[in-house]
Amino acid sequence: MSEPDDTISGFYDDDGTKIDPNLMGKPSLCTTCKKDDDIKEEMFCTLNRMDQQGEDEFKCDAYVSKYDEDAMENEETTDEDECISF
Repeated sequence: MSEPDDTISGFYDDDGTKIDPNLMGKPSLCTTCKKDDDIKEEMFCTLNRMDQQGEDEFKCDAYVSKYDEDAMENEETTDEDECISF
């Protein structure tokens, strides 16, 4: 007989309820971001979306446009106060 798996993984709200990020809507802004397809950024993006659920305006300080050719090259030199809203 195997032991129950006590490993806690995934996303939980403040009440301890597990959240399935696949059931959350993704703002259209995210679909135009270069980081949308980056597995290394997935957790950070999901946490950002979860934090802003129900807000009137979605803001992302890490947004990098898929259509901006120089965006990834110049990402390190961007102003920290810059962010994009949707």
